[in-house]
Amino acid sequence: MSAVATALKPRKSPVQARSALTVEALHAATIQVLIREGLARCTTTRIAERAGTSVGSLYQYYPNRDALLRAVLEQHLDSVAELVERACAAHHGRPVGAMASAVVTAFIAAKLGHRAEARALYAVSEERGGAAIAARLRTRIVAAAAAMLATATDATFDDPAIVASIALGALVGPVQAVLRGPAQAGLEARLEDELILLVSAYLHACRIEPAARPGRRTARDAGARKPPAQERAGTRR
Repeated sequence: MSAVATALKPRKSPVQARSALTVEALHAATIQVLIREGLARCTTTRIAERAGTSVGSLYQYYPNRDALLRAVLEQHLDSVAELVERACAAHHGRPVGAMASAVVTAFIAAKLGHRAEARALYAVSEERGGAAIAARLRTRIVAAAAAMLATATDATFDDPAIVASIALGALVGPVQAVLRGPAQAGLEARLEDELILLVSAYLHACRIEPAARPGRRTARDAGARKPPAQERAGTRR
């Protein structure tokens, strides 16, 4: 483990209910101070005061402010993954259109439902392992979405994991544009509907009909070829 990773590692995890409440209060206080006062004034002293505890209690769990910030960031991103995972699990065995709608709705709700928190944590993520945490989040969501796509009632996919990864990538950019702001006028109001349309169209374009047999054209190449009769007619002319 690198020196940076060691410095950002919590000292201990809460075991008893009282300890868990203390850590929960510290996490909530960290977000509140970040939102109201910014990173420069987000000190361990201010966080402890906001949480109603002592700085000494804070240092029992975290060696420094950055370790606490990383823990809060990880908790936030973990909640995003959990919400999307639940939506995917609830839509196993459904048509791809319903799957697309569920994933888009869950992702937007998770990322924009607490936007002040998300915006504040974006500002601290780069130097506190945010990229690595986000990569783990992405892996979890892609795995959940791929498992869901594999159960679609109206389609099968050559590689559900790749399809899920590309679909997720299509969501990240527009949502980040809203979070980081200022977004294009009217973008947020249409964001969910437009992304559902985008992801649904992509999933339908990638699918292979369940009844497809060797030698039979798939949904993907059906639109790329002219019917034989038209081809022959064009050749004669």
